[in-house]
Amino acid sequence: MNAPIPILGFSAWSGTGKTTLLRQLIPALKARGLRVSVIKHAHHHFDLDFPGKDSYELRKAGAEQTVICTTTRMATITEFDTPGDEPSLQQIIASLDTQRVDMILVEGYKDIRFPKVELHRKALGKPYMYPKDDAIIAIACDAALPDDSRIPVLDINDIEAVANFIFDEFYAKS
Repeated sequence: MNAPIPILGFSAWSGTGKTTLLRQLIPALKARGLRVSVIKHAHHHFDLDFPGKDSYELRKAGAEQTVICTTTRMATITEFDTPGDEPSLQQIIASLDTQRVDMILVEGYKDIRFPKVELHRKALGKPYMYPKDDAIIAIACDAALPDDSRIPVLDINDIEAVANFIFDEFYAKS
């Protein structure tokens, strides 16, 4: 994965709490002076706007791309004719304004090889991913790992520890 700034993914089985962790992690990284972008991969349909809003009506009229811009934010909505038109993670990264941020956090895309933290909750009863994915650089979980684990283990409920790991891994070495 090519990016002009560090990229770190968060991989887990559904229901583990990826978004919950990221919602808490982003302010912790910002407190360390980092500006972050987030890419979230969804496996379901979503809509950012709704009937009656100008952007919705313009998009439904046939616009391939709709950009909504105010003095405080901008969003681009691109329509895809088929699922095969979905851009790759690399293409999404290339579309970001990396001059505005220090790091890209990615939720999902667990089958693509790039540095990731695996999130794991024992109660879900799912297998660990790290033994089969050498791109996983740490695991944040709520249980002890086998003694032969080859990667750092973080407490999934200790956001400061996760933020410290990320900062140390990507910025303290510079």
